[in-house]
Amino acid sequence: MSEAFFFRQFLAGRDFAIGDEVATAMRNFSYAIGDRERGEVVLVDPAYRPAELVAIMAEESLRVVGVVATHYHPDHVGGSLGANVHIDGVAELLKEMELPIHVQADEVEWISASTKLPANSFVAHHDRDVVSVGDVAVTLLHTPGHTPGSQCLLVGGDMLSGDTLFIDGCGRTDFPGGDARELYTSLHERLAVIDDETIVYPGHLYSPEGSLSMGEVRARNFVLEPRSVEQWLAMFGS
Repeated sequence: MSEAFFFRQFLAGRDFAIGDEVATAMRNFSYAIGDRERGEVVLVDPAYRPAELVAIMAEESLRVVGVVATHYHPDHVGGSLGANVHIDGVAELLKEMELPIHVQADEVEWISASTKLPANSFVAHHDRDVVSVGDVAVTLLHTPGHTPGSQCLLVGGDMLSGDTLFIDGCGRTDFPGGDARELYTSLHERLAVIDDETIVYPGHLYSPEGSLSMGEVRARNFVLEPRSVEQWLAMFGS
């Protein structure tokens, strides 16, 4: 990538949303990807206090021009987390600024329900669509299983894997819309094209490392060990 490429990883509860007990407990990552020369960035999964992320970008002389959501869960895009907990996210962001919210087409109805935003608030994409941020190209890889429209983002030599794949483990499939068979296919077939040198940036800090090469993840992550869907389902349920 050129020197104009901008990339930043933020841990909720540490780098922003400081003092938010839910953010601290959930250990979510948000990201900013952009073109420093053009002064433009997109935010990835801006939940908890998205306005703080916009302010951090402004301090870098960067303007937020869009959002990419890896999936619909409230700890990634905002919404109700249980009966008494609300997380700010894209709905609150849209009250302050007009932005495209990029999601996979299969996720639109789910993220609309989660955020209480109308379906036309979202830009629906398909597998391998590209979102351009200045001269930076972000490829959207559809990786269903954790949710119907879960997606990973490929940019340069990096992959933002959301809750599809962590450094250790993967996203659960027992929430609404989860599908264990689909997640097996995403992990073992759809992500098989990712080379070992690609750096994986997950949706949560569930390991000592905040990122790791795909080769190292393949070598140590137990969810990549099963060699058939039958083995997978025996380990992780149907």
